[in-house]
Amino acid sequence: MALSKPRILLFNPIRHAHDAYKKLSQVARTEVISSKSRAEFFEDVKDKYKDIVAIYSTSSSYAVAGKFDKELIQKLPPSLKFICHNGAGYDQIDIDACTARGVQVTNAPDPVTDATADLTLFLLLGALRQLNPALVSLRAGNWKKNIDFGHDPQGKTLGIIGMGRIGRAVKRRVEPLGIKTIYHNRNPLSDIQAAGAKYVSFDELLKTSDIISIHVPLNAKTRHLISSTEISKMKDGVVIVNTSRGAVIDEAAMASALESGKIASVGLDVYEREPEINEVLMKNERAILIPHLGTHTTETLAKMESLAMENARRGCFGEELLTVVPEQVGSRLTNGYS
Repeated sequence: MALSKPRILLFNPIRHAHDAYKKLSQVARTEVISSKSRAEFFEDVKDKYKDIVAIYSTSSSYAVAGKFDKELIQKLPPSLKFICHNGAGYDQIDIDACTARGVQVTNAPDPVTDATADLTLFLLLGALRQLNPALVSLRAGNWKKNIDFGHDPQGKTLGIIGMGRIGRAVKRRVEPLGIKTIYHNRNPLSDIQAAGAKYVSFDELLKTSDIISIHVPLNAKTRHLISSTEISKMKDGVVIVNTSRGAVIDEAAMASALESGKIASVGLDVYEREPEINEVLMKNERAILIPHLGTHTTETLAKMESLAMENARRGCFGEELLTVVPEQVGSRLTNGYS
């Protein structure tokens, strides 16, 4: 007797990669979650979703069932072997709990690179030129009244914390502007890997950068990587840009330094307690605030969706996964759907 199609549960509907979804639906049973809360999902997974093989998740999936923490992972059915996330960051998923349960996790790092780097450049230039106060003033009916001066990018030093795909893409984008780039990683990279940027210590980066752009994942080691201690070492009038994860920075400390003038301006796409934003930041016109739109383009989202679905398909049919999260690289947790 022929095997039934593997069952894939989507925590969010596909919005852009419709052709890829149609192809997936031809070989697997795909459905969007109907549970309305964490408690309801815990009940549904006992019966309604008892045979799911893979879960497709996005950064907004957690509005339904909360984070994919140890409690949730332990309640998943024995049939569940894959969680395929369509974003680069996956701090909402407890990887250790997944590994312990034999659940393999994939993410989508490559598709997000260009869109996130583009937005980083927008925030960097906007913050450096102090454009937000001018935009606010203009909409209030004022024409160039009490508008402070911005700064040119030429000759400035950009310190990149985390020289991965996005860090390198940002470096390439600022080169034509005459910006010098330095970087800090846990370990120095080859010249090619670092795109020609100079490696410096963390303290040197803090002390010598005119602009600091953050591109590290959020984990126990990077939470509050930038706090009041680190800010005190920075140049007076430094510009900070963050398109990685909000909790990498102590948001209250950053807001206080912005108020005091220690930080000249910030460009932020991410926040420590999203969707909540520090009230001091919200009121400060020198903070350019974007509601986590780093990958919010039709083209990028379609690529992310397609990659996550392809990982789900491959997992269900015993094929090699494309983008296993680093913590699980080399592990052989599953043998695919059978």
